Amino acid sequence: MKYINEVDIAQKRVFIRCDFNVPMDENQNITDDNRIRQALVTIKYTIDNKAKVILASHLGRPNGKKNPKYSLAPVAKRLSTLLDRKVDFIDDCIGEKVKDKINAMHVSDVLLLENLRFYEGEKKNSVAFAEKLLELFDVYVNDAFGVCHRKHASVYALPEIAHIAVGGFLLKKEIEYFNKVLNAKEKPFVAVIGGAKVSGKLECLKNLINKADKMIIGGAQAFTFLKALGYNVGKSLVENELLTSAGKIMKLAKEKNVKFYLPVDFICSKDISDTLNYVTTTYQEIPDSMMGLDIGPATSELFKEALADAKIIMWNGPMGVFEVDAFAAGTKSIAKAIGQLQAVSVVGGGDTADAVKAAGESENMSYISTGGGASLEILEGKTLPAIAVLEAK
Repeated sequence: MKYINEVDIAQKRVFIRCDFNVPMDENQNITDDNRIRQALVTIKYTIDNKAKVILASHLGRPNGKKNPKYSLAPVAKRLSTLLDRKVDFIDDCIGEKVKDKINAMHVSDVLLLENLRFYEGEKKNSVAFAEKLLELFDVYVNDAFGVCHRKHASVYALPEIAHIAVGGFLLKKEIEYFNKVLNAKEKPFVAVIGGAKVSGKLECLKNLINKADKMIIGGAQAFTFLKALGYNVGKSLVENELLTSAGKIMKLAKEKNVKFYLPVDFICSKDISDTLNYVTTTYQEIPDSMMGLDIGPATSELFKEALADAKIIMWNGPMGVFEVDAFAAGTKSIAKAIGQLQAVSVVGGGDTADAVKAAGESENMSYISTGGGASLEILEGKTLPAIAVLEAK
């Protein structure tokens, strides 16, 4: 695909589809502005190259209705601080009022439009909605990797009908890092896959087993693999319908000579809310009345040894219920271990990014993706719809 630095944007109206879907508290204070900061490189480039800068994003799930709870107004305020310049905000994203506002802009002015998802046409990939957005600009830029796995109007229908449609610098960075991982020549390549369910990672596991030298399995999904091997896992989360699939994955790993690591001990409790009466047990001795909620200390050491010689690491999914302090030690230990290695380490977005941040290791990772679902689909070997559109252009 082409990127923003490969087209003439001077004096043009440049529409940048960002991902400003940031967490906010009940008073609409932004609690993590990482996604806003990641977009700054493309925005500053557009300002410096004397374009009119029109920013668009979604926020939350307002279900096609205007809802002040999901307004992007707080994002405009934060952007003004980060850019050290006024970022105008308008309480709509299509229509005559928006067109008038854009017509009154000077070069290097920045305008943030209201939440795209206030219109049903956004999630429905409506061409009619895309045509209304098309009236606002000359050059389309997609810098929203986090929604590239969606067929939504602003990332799919719109670039299809835009005269000029290119990628931004954040999108470029995301694609380059995932290509570096998935086409890795350096060995060993270690895939660290955690999270709750095998079902959400099944295609990812199948694809990575063809590329990785070692595969480390953590999180609640480990119990489906252990049960497939015939072990009792107590009340731990298991997807019984995927026991056969889990067995096939382990068989495939053996056939392809991929070292496959499962936890050897767990922190177990009767309930996720019982943070006082937890015990550490081996994988063979999980009590019938308990569930595993984190990997144990022996597993942390085992996984660290497996990671020690890694040249490329792809990490997607925490090792346990890291949001609860009592069950966060395993995830933190793996984050610290990866952070200390001289390896290319790429962290899938979403929960894994949150876990790395909670461990204080964000600065020590080579790259942390801004897209949870999008990064997972890339790891599954899929072409993301919004990227395919830009490549076709």
